[in-house]
Amino acid sequence: MINNDILTAVRDILQYDLTQMVDVCAQAEQDVSPEVMENWLRKNGDPKYLKLSDPELATFLNGLINALRGKKEGAQPAPEQSLSNNAAFMKLRIAFELHADDVLEALELGGVTLSKHELSSFFRKPDNKHFRDCNDATLQAFLAGVAEQRNPAE
Repeated sequence: MINNDILTAVRDILQYDLTQMVDVCAQAEQDVSPEVMENWLRKNGDPKYLKLSDPELATFLNGLINALRGKKEGAQPAPEQSLSNNAAFMKLRIAFELHADDVLEALELGGVTLSKHELSSFFRKPDNKHFRDCNDATLQAFLAGVAEQRNPAE
């Protein structure tokens, strides 16, 4: 999935403004100007659109975990240089404090039905024989479902 789309989905789920999004980055000790954040949140094709790299998204998601769950003692974890859908999914699950049943419900709301066994395969180490890559459609369904859970239509 495109990193900028994940960032935009998180902003929409949490209904954060630009200042709050910049503050999330600061939670992971990353200085981001409001202008850069605004350009990350632009639509692809906009002349000011700025591509969000894997380490930048990883740092943002680490900051999101810190902002929503509290910062752990000690040094901030180093951001991944390459961030897969599986890793982003795991970080989002941790940040939003979702258990397996919550994730399955979110996926169902997003139009994807999985068993607990299928879900757990996304969170295993890549060298595990039961590991399964998380495709873009599954991650998009999860984000859409979390948006529905947190901001139900009135």
